[in-house]
Amino acid sequence: MPKVKVNLAERSYTVHVERGALDRAASLLPRGLKVTRAFIVSDENVAPLYAKRAEASFAAAGLPVSVAVMPAGEGEKNLARLEWLYHEIVKAGLDRKSLVIALGGGVVGDVAGFAAATYMRGVPLMQVPTTIVAQVDSSIGGKTGVDLPEGKNLVGAFYQPVAVVTDPETLSTLPAREVRAGLAEVVKHGVILDAAYFQRLERLGEALTRMDASTAEEVILRSVEIKADVVSRDEREAGLRAILNFGHTAAHALETVTGYSKYLHGEAVAIGMVVAARIAVAMRMADGTVASRIVALLAHVGLPTDGAGASADACMDAMMRDKKTLSGKARFVLPRAIGAIEIVDSVPEGTVRRALVATGFAG
Repeated sequence: MPKVKVNLAERSYTVHVERGALDRAASLLPRGLKVTRAFIVSDENVAPLYAKRAEASFAAAGLPVSVAVMPAGEGEKNLARLEWLYHEIVKAGLDRKSLVIALGGGVVGDVAGFAAATYMRGVPLMQVPTTIVAQVDSSIGGKTGVDLPEGKNLVGAFYQPVAVVTDPETLSTLPAREVRAGLAEVVKHGVILDAAYFQRLERLGEALTRMDASTAEEVILRSVEIKADVVSRDEREAGLRAILNFGHTAAHALETVTGYSKYLHGEAVAIGMVVAARIAVAMRMADGTVASRIVALLAHVGLPTDGAGASADACMDAMMRDKKTLSGKARFVLPRAIGAIEIVDSVPEGTVRRALVATGFAG
């Protein structure tokens, strides 16, 4: 089984990537970890497909198992849903040695992860991601949290799982739109750190959009390696890890102003990457081919590359409330070249606005 280690001293853990891993989830817990019961958190889309299999794995290991099913969608990533989950945890009788299993996409992982981080000041957490976004990005690195109406991910905590169990077979039931959205994070990894990987994605062509079994394993594994390496070197985003926010400054603003309902996260990130690339070109940090290659690859996999008339002014206001903003200035991660990135804290407001308008936002 391919494994990738996230090296964080006593908080280190392994990401397991293998078809069929879901059925062996209980056996992939770290040796020496003693848990009293299992509590699976999933959503109404994923639970009917995979909750029974996960439940059977932990029951076979001799653990009492409970399941909580939340509604699906980014709109459920809020304080009200988090409070509901706390009540479900209490009803299930979890103690400090109980294991929370986040079975689903990024929303489930973030909400269940934050609940695990804060219930009784922290109980063990296993991430079992079932979407591309979660498998290549959000399940790794310990970011958990919920949204507020004022902004995305404004309430949360860094809380590392004890293990991540990634079964590429779960992608076979993923809607095509979700597959495309997940590929935005894959493209991001190529842009920020690996030019050869980006070029490989360009060459994969139709295989990338189909995400057949062999392509899925290849892409997931390389993206996991990139994310794990960054997190191992900078767990709490003190420096290097901020490069993973490429595309996210404008993306989070776009999600906020559209009420977390118009775009999937990956779709917003795709648009945000285009905005960032255009800012880099405008600031003469990168030549035009950088932006054109990013736009071409995103468009090839079916992702949106323009803001579809969203208000540039509203997005500018939302950026100022983003948690990445420092001293009233929005922080942007900008490409110098494919595979080379720079964090810039002082992008002129006019440059940002012009990039938004050039990307289809209403000026």
